[in-house]
Amino acid sequence: MTSPPPGRPPSGPRKPFRPFSKPGRPFKGRGGRVLREAAPDYETGTVLLYGWHTVAEALNNPKRRIRTLLATENAAKRLDEEGIAHSAEIVPVRDIDRRLAATPDAVHQGLFAEADALDAPSLDRLPAKGVVLLLDQITDPHNVGAIVRSAAAFGVKAIVTTNRHSPEATGVLAKSASGGLEHVPFVTVQNLARAMADLKARAFLIVGLDSEGEADLDQVAVTEPVALVLGAEGKGLRQLTRENCDVLARIDMPGAIRSLNVSNATALALYAVTTRLGLRR
Repeated sequence: MTSPPPGRPPSGPRKPFRPFSKPGRPFKGRGGRVLREAAPDYETGTVLLYGWHTVAEALNNPKRRIRTLLATENAAKRLDEEGIAHSAEIVPVRDIDRRLAATPDAVHQGLFAEADALDAPSLDRLPAKGVVLLLDQITDPHNVGAIVRSAAAFGVKAIVTTNRHSPEATGVLAKSASGGLEHVPFVTVQNLARAMADLKARAFLIVGLDSEGEADLDQVAVTEPVALVLGAEGKGLRQLTRENCDVLARIDMPGAIRSLNVSNATALALYAVTTRLGLRR
């Protein structure tokens, strides 16, 4: 193959310029200009944890296997002062920022961990007592994380979600849960309606929270064990989910705004139900 004459470009269409970088390094354009940060690649099944409460609770959980732990000098000192055992690699804050490049608003407070997911119990292994939560296609990780945090506070036995239309228990969800992931197991099912039927067979009362429910939650005869079913923002419970509930209950509000964010509604419902069942004594 002969070379083109000097000054003449090679024949054929020019390929578009595509910046490339190894994971965790900046994408650079011509002249070395940084275009954007590249997020590191993580193994499938890796749980990303960041933020003080999230990582501290994980370190205190003997069932959580930590693969990598990065901490700034100040964060490591705080772990030592709190008596939390760790083997953190001390790094500058920019190293953690780089690990979270795909989540630019992440508030990591100098702590970042890669960990294995916790073992999840099967539905038939759940204790037939207390309260469980069923999430009907709630996809916002901030909302699910806030629900997990409330569930941990009220001693919920488990949270049941579907394989599809549910966020993974990592990253933003874990941060929003503020350590709650270490205390409330997730049970993943293929079909929520079938899971509801299985719980009914084990004497669970299935209460769906719905703004158009036939009774206020305070008026429902709640018995233990009970499963509270929550729907997505805007859509609420799907029709098949509604049909499989023993009762549909609403939360009556005295103010001008009658509806609540699903995570706030969950906290109120858990307060009401655990009080009625005497689980907060």
